[in-house]
Amino acid sequence: MSRSTRMIALTLAAPALVALAAACAKSGGNDTGGTDTTAVAPPPPPPAAPGVPPGVQPSTVSDAQIAAIVVSANATDSAAGELAREKGQNPKVKEFAQRMVTDHGGVNQQAVALAGRLNLTPEENNTSRQLAAGGQQTRQRLNELAPTAFDRAYIDSEVEYHETVLQAIDSTLIPSAQNAELKALLEQVRPAVAAHLQMAKDLQTQLAGG
Repeated sequence: MSRSTRMIALTLAAPALVALAAACAKSGGNDTGGTDTTAVAPPPPPPAAPGVPPGVQPSTVSDAQIAAIVVSANATDSAAGELAREKGQNPKVKEFAQRMVTDHGGVNQQAVALAGRLNLTPEENNTSRQLAAGGQQTRQRLNELAPTAFDRAYIDSEVEYHETVLQAIDSTLIPSAQNAELKALLEQVRPAVAAHLQMAKDLQTQLAGG
């Protein structure tokens, strides 16, 4: 996993890790002050939110923060696609890059229009800021590569990027969205992100000679 996507994953996972650590500290406490040593079974975990794997509790972000994350994520991949359109060598890689620019640019237009209609001002947060910073670092790294190495590095980063975004949509963004239209937009975008991931994986296999 690239540094940028690791940053995204770590940022999105941080609230869950903090909650997990708190839960472990609480359950691991050795309370010897009481006289009742009867073991009490812990209550069953609450059911997972839709789209969240069983046993995984979603972290929460506000609708304004979700809007900023969506805009930052799409802008990041659009910018990477623009670089690949210019520097890519393989025609299929350049075609994929054009698709990313078109699709992610379209999603951003929808997100901005929806935010305006809802009078929702995107609220920058650690995730949106780190997405932007990580994307810039990835583009700088890709731009420094020789043309012969660019295509595979770009497609590898696209596989990792879309895997992380898809996980974030399922575990954080959709479960956290409070506004029905914002949730619907995320649910509408999810199949496209999954399709992009499969396209990138197919290209990854082709570039590896598979």
